[in-house]
Parts: sequence; structure tokens; C-alpha cells
Amino acid sequence: MTLSRIVVVGASAAGLTAAETLRREGFTGRLTLIGEEQHPPYDRPPLSKQILKGEWQPERIALRPAEALDGLDAEWLLGRKAVSLDVAGRTIELADGVQVPFDGLVVATGVRPRRLPFARELDGVHALRDLEDALKLRDSLRSVPSVVVIGAGFLGAEAAAVARELGCPVSLVDPLSAPMVRQLGGDVASRVASLHRAHGVDVRCDTGVTGFTEDRGRVAGVRLDDGSEIPAEVVLVAIGSVPAVEWLRDSGLPVGDGVLCDEFCEAAPGIVAAGDVASWVHPDHGRIRVEHRMNATEQGMAAARTLLGRRLPFAPVPYFWTDQYDVKIQAYGRPCADADFTVVSGGPDGGPFAGVYGQNGRITAGVTWNMPREARALRAQVIERAPWPRPAAAAANG
Repeated sequence: MTLSRIVVVGASAAGLTAAETLRREGFTGRLTLIGEEQHPPYDRPPLSKQILKGEWQPERIALRPAEALDGLDAEWLLGRKAVSLDVAGRTIELADGVQVPFDGLVVATGVRPRRLPFARELDGVHALRDLEDALKLRDSLRSVPSVVVIGAGFLGAEAAAVARELGCPVSLVDPLSAPMVRQLGGDVASRVASLHRAHGVDVRCDTGVTGFTEDRGRVAGVRLDDGSEIPAEVVLVAIGSVPAVEWLRDSGLPVGDGVLCDEFCEAAPGIVAAGDVASWVHPDHGRIRVEHRMNATEQGMAAARTLLGRRLPFAPVPYFWTDQYDVKIQAYGRPCADADFTVVSGGPDGGPFAGVYGQNGRITAGVTWNMPREARALRAQVIERAPWPRPAAAAANG
């Protein structure tokens, strides 16, 4: 297939990387990037950390300087929302009615915050997905209000840590057993809970939220399913996200929990997906969708190469990190709750440590707590599916 015009829908990390890869790999045709936000591409992980804390100003999170974006020789349609796709007609319709034609398409529209089913618009209730969200929440924390964070995954745990470091009274609420238990399993998640409690956070796990109380249109508290209520001047709802595929529902493109792609990130001839929105067939893990920053970059490159006919199965070792207080947690592979877990370096109850997860006698994932050098070594063991480590006593006895 000869491609003369490629359109990238989604102007964040995955979309930008795809565009850069297309140019680097020799595509000289017309290139268009469509982005719903007004901003040029920026990095999202700092939103819940450095931006929220006020350590960085917005210009610092730009992914590329202006001259690098100009060097792409691309048409930028920022502040423009894609609302529908005609696969057969090879056109994208924007919210203002403009039709954008394409020969090749990269879908990189990311995710949107999940909403509470009972929630309605109240002052003081926030989501955190884009730069405007982060700046609005940052402004609300300046008065050191009482804060309730609903959802103790990556985003919620990081935001709770920042709010606490700013001096706010913070409660962290989640229906699961511990913060980040889905991502890290029970052993490490219990340590995350202890970390937050040591910094003064009121951690309420195994607890659901049933509603808000309000005072003249502003949130005043959060009602829990145990009948109690937590006073709150600011609430952050961080209960996960959903892939931004609503504009594709009637397109004929296969969608479910994301854009459904094959192992090459292709959803249909001449159409690929990358980043948080892409659900693809990983050679080792089956169908997965990964919402982590490194995956956005790697998949943006892989999808672009597929579009250009350089098809290789996309088989990364998943990687994620989180910064909370003075702790950096890094993980390779896909930790899961039913995997075995053991500490292989350091101590499990205090200070830095490294641990591995495994199934069927093989290492499937690794995690480190303030041990960045060990993280790289664990990555190699995950790639090799290294044998499960022997207990120290057994190893000493040969």
C-alpha cells in the first residue's frame, strides 16, 4: 500500500513518537496530527507529581521544543476533536464538521477518567488527566484544605502523597485491600499503605464511597459504605480510566477495552493504534492494554513501523514506576495478585528492597523500592524467565 497522507489522532506521547518515527523511517508524504487539547505534546506523569506540587511550571513538561515540532513538517490541528471515523471512505470527521482524509491512520487518543456513577458537578471535586486539571487542583491545594482521594491506584496514591507533603490533611479511600494492590500484589501494596500512614495519611481500604455531602454547591464530605463520613473541602476522584474510543463506535473498527489490534498493533489495513488506547496481542501475555508512559513511546514506534510495512510483533517487557514521598518504586513485567512473591535483596520491612514475582517456578516480574540499579538486573531475569530463586538456606547447603 502506497501512503501519501498519514493522520495521527492523539497528540500526546504515543502520537508524537509515531509521527517522529514515520519521518525518521523515511515517510515524506503529508503528515497531520490532531489533538483535542490546545497544547503541543507534553509529558503526563509529572502532572500528579512535580506540576501538582508546584515544583515545575507547565512549559517544563513539553515533550519537544518548538523547533523540533516544526522540523516534523507536519500539519498540527490542536484544539480539534475527532468525532467519527469512516474506515471505507478513509476520512475522519472533526467536531467542527471538517473532514480529514488519510491513507494511513494512527489512533493514539489515550484514555479518559472514569466517573463515579452518582457524581454530579460540585465545586471542589476534581479529576486529574490533563494539564488544566492539574493546575486547577494545584490551586485548590494552596489553602491547605482537607483532602479526600477516592481511588488508591497510581494516580490517587501519588496525588495523596503530594497533598500530604503540602501539609493537607489527607484521606485515601479504596474498595480494595491496599493501595496499588492490583499493580503490585498484596505484599508490596501493604508496604505502600504503611508508607502513607507513616506520613499521616488516613488510609481507608476495603471501603467504598456512596455519595458526597455538599454545602451550597460545594463538596463538604464523602460518605462511605460503612455509614461514616469524611469531611472534605477538596475531593480527587481517581478511580481509573476508560479508553477514548467513543468516536470509533460506529466506524466498523474493532473496539472493546480499547482499539483491538493484532500483535503488530494493526486494527485494520492501514490503521494502527498505540499507547493507552491500544489493546493488542502480546506474544507472552495475550491480549493486553498498558497505561504506562514507557509503553506509549515504544508502541508509538512499533505502530508507525507497521504502517510503513516493517511488521514485527510488539513484545515489550512492561515497565512502570511511581514516585511517592522519598520512595521510587520500579517494576518490570506484569505483577499479579496470584503470583508468588519473594524479596531477593534488602529487607521487606524497612529500607530499600528488590523482589520478584513468579509462577510455575519462573520469574515473571520484578519490583524495586529505592533500588534503581537492581531494577535493571531484574529486567534481565524477567526477559529470561529465570528460575525461581532458591531459599538462602537451601542455596548455602548446595
